Amino acid sequence: MKVLITGIAGFIGFYLAKTLLEKNIKVVGIDNINNYYDTNLKYARLNELGINKKNILADGSLVKSEIYSSLGFAKLDIIELKSIEKLFQEEGFTHVVNLAAQAGVRYSLENPHTYVQSNLVGFVNLLECCRHYNVKHFVYASSSSVYGANSKIPFSEKDRTDEPVSLYAATKKSNELMAYTYSHLYNLPTTGLRFFTVYGPWGRPDMAPMLFASAILEGKPIKVFNNGNMQRDFTYVEDIVKGVECILDVLPEKMPKADIFNIGNSKPIKLMDFISELETALGEQAIKEFYPMQDGDVQRTYADVSHLTERTGYKPKTNLRDGVKEFAKWFLNYER
Repeated sequence: MKVLITGIAGFIGFYLAKTLLEKNIKVVGIDNINNYYDTNLKYARLNELGINKKNILADGSLVKSEIYSSLGFAKLDIIELKSIEKLFQEEGFTHVVNLAAQAGVRYSLENPHTYVQSNLVGFVNLLECCRHYNVKHFVYASSSSVYGANSKIPFSEKDRTDEPVSLYAATKKSNELMAYTYSHLYNLPTTGLRFFTVYGPWGRPDMAPMLFASAILEGKPIKVFNNGNMQRDFTYVEDIVKGVECILDVLPEKMPKADIFNIGNSKPIKLMDFISELETALGEQAIKEFYPMQDGDVQRTYADVSHLTERTGYKPKTNLRDGVKEFAKWFLNYER
């Protein structure tokens, strides 16, 4: 197995790479290292994988890890078709995990073209390369956001997902449709993974755990939207990665050519309860400012993971208290 991980400097990509490398699986990672959030965090993740910032080449050439002999990294953007084609031609990937995307629901309200380029154009580029270079399995990140304002709970892969409430969600739903089409037309096995509110060490600074932790420790108020009446299916990052790993381990011949899986903890948590756990783990009280619901947000997410369990035997299991403790421990060390 030789796996291409796009978005390897990102939160989930970093963890997935580390997990596969520790099993001696060959990995090539690419990332454009954009400035949507602090690039120092991205470079710090890469450094944990043995990719030193000073060794990264501007021309997109592969550099070898100083820690893992089976890892190569290139600074590349998936919208650069010729460069991506060259990489596929030279490396002969058996599997591709696409975690590269422009993230963020609220950011999509003001920067739509960024999402079209990365999440649509870049996605098609990868599908084309997988088709032409005999990739055995294309696995890609979708999102729980595709469920929109669905009132039926828990969210099942069989539910309607044709009413997205943000452009970000619309691009993720488009990914699922495009992947299905390539499976149908070109016999390419594709699997979409709908992640639910991922948190943990090395997380994204634009997400609630990092925003809240920073504000709490600095004595600044935190913004609590929908007056705290939100529920999220908070899912620990290692549980997410274990789900991805299980999907990679399942031979595509034993699955439909195009499939979709929820990966979530199946235990929606009230936002105020999450804040309370974070306060306990950090040893500080939060100053809370309450705001109404924001455009593009949904009130509740809740994953039905029975399909994942039936196919792979796996179900996420990390409880919130343990997950928040691990996040807080890392955050206190990283920030200092």
